[in-house]
Amino acid sequence: MTKELRRLSIVMLFMFIALFAATSWVQVVAADSLAQDSHNKRTRLDSYGIQRGSIIVDGTAIATSVPSDDTYRFQRVYADAPMWEPVTGYFNPALDSRTGLEQAMNADLSGTGANAFFAEIDRILSGQPQRGFSVELSLDAAAQKAAFDALGDLQGAVVAIEPSSGRILALVSTPGFDTNLLATHDADAANATYDQLQDDSQKPLSNRAIAGDLNPPGSTFKLVVAAAAYASGDYTPDSTLPNPALYTLPGSSNRVSNAWGGTCGEGESVTIAEAIRLSCNIPMAELAVELGDDAIREMAEKFGFNQSFQTPLESTASSYPRALDDAQTALTGFGQGQVTATPLQIAMVSAGIANDGVVMNPHMVDAVIGNDLSVIRSFENTEFGRALEADAADDVTRAMVASVSNGAAQGARIDGIDVAGKTGTAENGNKPHTLWFTGFAPADDPAVAVAVVVEDGGGQGQSGSGDTIAAPIAKKVIEAVLGR
Repeated sequence: MTKELRRLSIVMLFMFIALFAATSWVQVVAADSLAQDSHNKRTRLDSYGIQRGSIIVDGTAIATSVPSDDTYRFQRVYADAPMWEPVTGYFNPALDSRTGLEQAMNADLSGTGANAFFAEIDRILSGQPQRGFSVELSLDAAAQKAAFDALGDLQGAVVAIEPSSGRILALVSTPGFDTNLLATHDADAANATYDQLQDDSQKPLSNRAIAGDLNPPGSTFKLVVAAAAYASGDYTPDSTLPNPALYTLPGSSNRVSNAWGGTCGEGESVTIAEAIRLSCNIPMAELAVELGDDAIREMAEKFGFNQSFQTPLESTASSYPRALDDAQTALTGFGQGQVTATPLQIAMVSAGIANDGVVMNPHMVDAVIGNDLSVIRSFENTEFGRALEADAADDVTRAMVASVSNGAAQGARIDGIDVAGKTGTAENGNKPHTLWFTGFAPADDPAVAVAVVVEDGGGQGQSGSGDTIAAPIAKKVIEAVLGR
């Protein structure tokens, strides 16, 4: 009997331990994710009685909650809504819908996350109404406005990053829309607005800065190819490549040319540095074939290709496919073929080069702020990894500076400041070109790296170029960050 009781006791002990572990997991480890689950109706209804925290840029709230006289008690209001829409997203309790930072930072903004535990205790003891936490962003209001105004009516996007930290300084996508119209508690009106936006051929609901239909990066990708060449140790900026006016893709009858139809400068050969300065397609295609798709993909992935990033907004992964044949690899040498990228990713390429070859993880939230203005939690700068050594990064930088000074990217020139830059004009078959610029400044002590994409040829079909349309936009953003 004693033996049977001992066995029963052991079984009951293990059952108790299992029950304790399960409840501890639910109440501690999984509590926050369960609370934020979209199917958790109780948490959602409870959150309506809490005044949502603000989203703050440079000390000014760009998203706030004000009292309303309906069931939901508070109405979300957005300042300069179309400009900030790619960042804030919108929050609508009537539709149980939220996007952008309203979704990514919901636990803090709504005061329903694990971090709100002590705030709830304080509320009970003080008798004061609970409020959600505010979120302080890294964005620069002047840079954001400069980017938004410069894009104007164009379809495109701008991303600006602080190279040394990865802090996002601007994130704009146009055309934008008024998030206040989707935050209204009139569900029918909100749904009608959403349907209208969804049917719009310009796709205003797409965040072109980090997602949407990705574009080929054009000649901005030459920076990645050059980085792969220098990192291999087999090439220097003075390494030469054949300089024909036409180049037949390996294993194909298709031919490619430089944008102007002639050779890359004079002479039977051309250096890699000169090919970057003048943005020549043929030598970079030849270089890509010599390097091989594995080497280029490995370098691309060191800059962040083939990976999504949480900023905390989730980005679509830029793509450099595997197992490309030589013809496809040649096309990637000047950013065509199957390679695609977001402006966020191209900004990371420039930022990594600017930061002596070290790529930082991009992020846009600096801190979560409590109701008493205390810092509930802050977000540290973190490294994604080293893409190339500092000497190789300097070699790429010199070619980029030359490109802006007296090469193919002069549209980004700023008096008194060395700007490092690279343009891109990507072909899309018979459709209008996609126009790019990426770069950083000052070249010797970088404060900002920027990427600009303009879709639909900037309204000029196949006549527009990255230098004439995208580069001047980047210039204005750089000037805003530098206080020019």
